[in-house]
Amino acid sequence: MSVLVNKNSKIIVQGFTGSEGTFHASQMIEYGTNVVGGVTPGKGGTLHLDRPVFNTVKDAVKTAGADTSIIFVPPAFAADAIMEAADAGIKVIICITEGIPVADMIKAYDFIQGKDCRLVGPNCPGVITPGEAKVGIMPGFVFKKGNVGIVSKSGTLTYEAADQVVKQGLGITTAIGIGGDPIIGTTTKQAVELLMNDPETECIIMIGEIGGQLEADAAHWIKADGNRKPVVGFIAGETAPKGRTMGHAGAIVGGADDTAEAKKRIMRECGIHVVDSPAEIGKKVKEIMG
Repeated sequence: MSVLVNKNSKIIVQGFTGSEGTFHASQMIEYGTNVVGGVTPGKGGTLHLDRPVFNTVKDAVKTAGADTSIIFVPPAFAADAIMEAADAGIKVIICITEGIPVADMIKAYDFIQGKDCRLVGPNCPGVITPGEAKVGIMPGFVFKKGNVGIVSKSGTLTYEAADQVVKQGLGITTAIGIGGDPIIGTTTKQAVELLMNDPETECIIMIGEIGGQLEADAAHWIKADGNRKPVVGFIAGETAPKGRTMGHAGAIVGGADDTAEAKKRIMRECGIHVVDSPAEIGKKVKEIMG
């Protein structure tokens, strides 16, 4: 079992023929991901990376049976790309684009509420189920198959956690990079919930950062759910100055509960195994899983 993407996912790349889309689609194909084509308006009917190019997502769904999309569309047009994918019946939409205007994301977020789809991102590294599908920009060689799920707001810390888990002789079921923007499709809680309900995932790593309520919401849900599976938590941004946006657009401390310290306290109170340094993540998982 895996969550969101697997070897049967039929993936299209929106922004397929652009430089980012081309580079990352090549890497995904090389990894063995089932990329069935891509979308670039005006280039429909051509071939790119030996895959068909479609003018619209609807065409890709109709012709290639696409059910998953990854978006490498410039910020000004990315929200429209999300809405187009949702409207065409794509079930899993993964948006990599960084810098989408908040007003555009509000519109896209509202639009997808009525649709049967799940958005991951924007401004995220994507989702990987090792050995089956890499739908994102993560270095695939770092990830090996196993029983640990990862949910992370940070791209680089996702890879760091996976690397540590693998070096401890363990592996990953699915890693989900949810993105660090103020408005994202899948929250920490929703991603944790997917992994809690995945029979193969035995332990979950939850990586958060300063700003917002996502980690606190997830921690309270984990406790209310009865702490079914052990969760190892880390919050980035301990030394960040208050009131300044750090790295991600959503990483800004607005209140007392937004700080790294407060989030870690809440997580500990909810039974999560919190580590104070990302360097301790792998060891803690190994200790818990024995």
